[in-house]
Amino acid sequence: MPMLSSNLIRNTLGVLLAFVALNAFGGGYYGMSGAADVPREWLQGSPFKDYFIPGLFLFLVIGGSFLYAAIAVFAQMRRARFFAFAAAIIVLVWLAVQVMIIGYVSWMQPVTTIAAIIVLVLAWFLPASPKAVN
Repeated sequence: MPMLSSNLIRNTLGVLLAFVALNAFGGGYYGMSGAADVPREWLQGSPFKDYFIPGLFLFLVIGGSFLYAAIAVFAQMRRARFFAFAAAIIVLVWLAVQVMIIGYVSWMQPVTTIAAIIVLVLAWFLPASPKAVN
């Protein structure tokens, strides 16, 4: 089986990272704006009275880490692999804590988990960048 080209790996990883970032920004904004269609009962037993703080975290930390990783991958930064790994680990921890607090409530939880695992695999195979950009 032939090896995937470095450009295919880089582009696939970058697009996936950007897609998850966009999704996190949308979800984060939705949470900060009140998450009108999401039951507040899901927050029982959590430290949150509404979805603002989880939405802010989703927007800034998850969306921000995935966006930065996407930029690093497309810019062929030397530490792009590290940033992609970090973004995936951050979202996996977020999902684990989320499921511990509110349980399995959405198809987005396993889909995002699969996306994070794909990011980890693609980042593992991401070739070293010829650029010396940090």
